[in-house]
Amino acid sequence: MLTPLRYRHTQFGTVVVRSLAAAGLVLLGLGLAYDDPVFILGGPIMMGILALLFYALTVEIDGTYLTFRFGIGLIRKRIPLAEIVAVRPVRNSWLYGWGIHRTPHGWLYNVSGWEAVEITLRSSQRLRLGTDQPQHLAQALLTAKQDRS
Repeated sequence: MLTPLRYRHTQFGTVVVRSLAAAGLVLLGLGLAYDDPVFILGGPIMMGILALLFYALTVEIDGTYLTFRFGIGLIRKRIPLAEIVAVRPVRNSWLYGWGIHRTPHGWLYNVSGWEAVEITLRSSQRLRLGTDQPQHLAQALLTAKQDRS
C-alpha cells in the first residue's frame, strides 16, 4: 500500500540551467572558432546532460520517508523520518554555491537560492536541502515526524 504524500515541492534551478546553457554556448563558440567537432558537439551535449540531471530539486514527504531528487531523478536520496531528530530553516552563504557538496554544515543539496532546511540525523550527521519554501518544508517535516509518534 502506498503512503499518501504529505508534502511535495519542486524548485526550478534557474541559476544552474542558465549557467549550463551559457557554458554550452561558450563551448560551441570555442569549437566553431577552432573548428573542433569535439567542442562543437560534445560541449553542448555534455551541458545538456548536466541540465537534465540538475534542472530542479523535488522534495517529497510521506508518512515514512523524506525523499529528494534532482532533475529527471537519477540522483536521489531517501531518509526515514525516524532518523530525523531536528530541522531548522537556515540561510546558506553564497560561498556554498549550488549542486551537491560538503560544507561546514554537512552535505548541501541545492539548485537555486540561499535558503535551505538543515536536517540533523540520529547519527549526528547534518545535511541541508535547498528550497524556496524553508518555513513550509521545516513545518512539513516536523508535522510528519509528530504524526509518526
